Amino acid sequence: MSDAGESQRTTGDVAPLVRRRLGTTDIDVHPVALGGATFGWTLSAGETTEILDRFVALGGNLIDTADAYSSGVSEQVIGSWMRHRNNRSDVVVATKVGRSTEFPGLSSVNIRHAVDASLARLQTDVIDVLYFHEPDPDVPLIESLAAVEELIAAGKVRALGASNFSPQQLLEARVASANGLPHIEALAAKYSFLHRDIEAEYRPVLEAQGISLMPYFVLAHGYLGRHRAIKAADPSDIRLSRAVDEANRHGAHVLARLDEVAAENGLSVAALSLAWVLHQPSVTAAAVGVDSVADIDDLMAAANVSLSVLHWTRLSDI
Repeated sequence: MSDAGESQRTTGDVAPLVRRRLGTTDIDVHPVALGGATFGWTLSAGETTEILDRFVALGGNLIDTADAYSSGVSEQVIGSWMRHRNNRSDVVVATKVGRSTEFPGLSSVNIRHAVDASLARLQTDVIDVLYFHEPDPDVPLIESLAAVEELIAAGKVRALGASNFSPQQLLEARVASANGLPHIEALAAKYSFLHRDIEAEYRPVLEAQGISLMPYFVLAHGYLGRHRAIKAADPSDIRLSRAVDEANRHGAHVLARLDEVAAENGLSVAALSLAWVLHQPSVTAAAVGVDSVADIDDLMAAANVSLSVLHWTRLSDI
């Protein structure tokens, strides 16, 4: 697991869990982050509220969203929930800017406007982790970092993250941070037991810079879970279509190995897949999208999964 700062904590009806330090910040997060992409899209406000309640009841604290998710509705639902539960100080809110239709890209002006809009929807004064949703080839990175520096100084942002940045872009940002601009503390990237190609290229950069890896699509669009047996999907159903794309020879081979180890440890394939990701170097927390409270119960247990060396080896040599 990540060897960043860790602290023991007991919460409700679950076993003691380990919280992990985000990058070089003082922010501690549960290893399982709740992704908000489906909030206001496939999940209603009521369904989202039930999931959020169960998530924090089981010790979760990191909620990952974006201004582009459901055109801002995801942030609105989360903000309303925090206000009604009066629990803003108990959760870590991460959101992303740069991909919304209202304030696209990473120009300094659009970043500032996007952050103010997100703060209003989230009904809060500060964003704990602000991500650049994707690189912007039309804007110098130094301009984007300078905008975040102003937001941090104003108390509107605590820490900076980047989504889908290349190792070269992370190195460019590191040079800028050496000259006083904000340090990228977290990298959101596609990473799962099925898709491990980023390891060799990214791991040295992440470790050298103290950047937390925050994987997404850790269940391969549900193929390593509820959508494993799907053969075809309505092309208009984006999530199911992505799961179908994983149903190839490699995917079947990976599932077979996961089935074996999961059965021997009394776990679901989804929980085991998530546990494997959380066990990898540089990983601080992984974002998961869920459709129900039952999904939360299953996946939150992944943070406390303990396998034998033999089982970890069987998963590593695939």
